[in-house]
Amino acid sequence: MTARALQASKELLARLPSWRLLFQGRCLVVTNTLGGGVLMAVGDTVQQTREMHMEVGRVRDWKRTGSMFMVGCSMGLIEHYWYCWLDRLCIGRTMTTVLKKVVIDQLICAPGIGLWYFIGMALTEGRSVKDGCVEFKEKFVEYTTVNLCVWPLAQTINFYYLSPKFCVMYINVVSLGWNTYLSYLKHRGNSPPHHLAGQQS
Repeated sequence: MTARALQASKELLARLPSWRLLFQGRCLVVTNTLGGGVLMAVGDTVQQTREMHMEVGRVRDWKRTGSMFMVGCSMGLIEHYWYCWLDRLCIGRTMTTVLKKVVIDQLICAPGIGLWYFIGMALTEGRSVKDGCVEFKEKFVEYTTVNLCVWPLAQTINFYYLSPKFCVMYINVVSLGWNTYLSYLKHRGNSPPHHLAGQQS
């Protein structure tokens, strides 16, 4: 009976669309875009949970998580086309090529995607592009310092070992901790939402 059930399960899985389709053609764009948004939202959820444990009365801000999701989707889309271009520019997996890609990524994409993060968050909050630029400028040194502690090594592993089609998804998974940090950096010092005294949700 167990053998029959196992065989039936295998046949069912064989009929289902392969997960590999998520990393091919147009599906790859969708996978990278939504993956970026979902993991950005998860990172914010982790950070907000931490904030709620540290501060009594603080409540979860779902609008903030929604903003993180939307900006994360846009970042996933940008990164998809960025790494497609980078793979065409630097062909091969020799260590020299990998290090060249890491340097280009850190000089162009890292600050660029950081700037877009703060601009995108500002826009979803009803503020201006200038506000996002000012905030990024204020936090640039800290952002860059932490970025250099995380991404050069992560990207070296990425470019050397992984197929290009898994590049953005790998980055998104590594980004779970990074996204938690971005949420902290963006919202640090913001006035938190609280329940009003005597008000019941």
